[in-house]
Amino acid sequence: MWIRLRQIALVAADLHKVSTEIGGVLGVEACYMDPAVSVFGLKNTLWPIGTQMLEVVTPFKDGTAGGRYIERRGGDGGYMVITQVDDVAHRRARAAELGVRVAYDLHYPDEGHDGIQLHPGDTGGSFFEMDQMLMPGGDEPGGPWYPAGDNWEPYVRTERVSGISAAELQSPEPERLAKRWAEIAELDLVDDDDGHPTMAFENATVRFVPDSDGRGEGLGGIDLITEDRDAILEAADKLGCAVDDGQVAIAGMRMYLR
Repeated sequence: MWIRLRQIALVAADLHKVSTEIGGVLGVEACYMDPAVSVFGLKNTLWPIGTQMLEVVTPFKDGTAGGRYIERRGGDGGYMVITQVDDVAHRRARAAELGVRVAYDLHYPDEGHDGIQLHPGDTGGSFFEMDQMLMPGGDEPGGPWYPAGDNWEPYVRTERVSGISAAELQSPEPERLAKRWAEIAELDLVDDDDGHPTMAFENATVRFVPDSDGRGEGLGGIDLITEDRDAILEAADKLGCAVDDGQVAIAGMRMYLR
């Protein structure tokens, strides 16, 4: 039984501004806008980073979960940790066993996709989504990925960044949050070199850290596998996104250059 980090979703008030920053700083090319998210009162754009995806969603009407999330956390920020699994039926059963609600059932077998979005009120931190690809080749690393459409591969640009190697969840109680996610994912926790609890997916890690920015519990950062740090930092400086030589800030997210 495996689990992979396949997509990170951010929520932002201004999709055009954030899109300019993501493309300009990270050197990635947008591949898809999903009309299905309109049912949630959202519009979106996705960018492939290697075989993973970075997504930004923006509310276009009042009363959306995304809009409430922006209000609660005081601005743009991380929204979802989206994973690929090999047995979503088992994951549904595990969530039910733990009393974790399914916020939205992504059951589209005719499209080769079956998945669950777990309720952030029960997981803590952010939405935790688990998707299984049912189409031919769906289990392969870097294989088909329904949320990004059926033609994302030609848009992959890896000159500056080539992957997402970690998601960073912050909390006033990171150990409690880590234990909750680990029991949902059925993974062990191991402290990293800085003493932060982490759990390992097949292709990335999830790191749990103290809330140090005063924004409360949430998805606060990602680690990017960096191919051209100088180009990233130069572009980030021009667009006002630079933090230091190891980090840029886009859409309220800490993006660490690894």
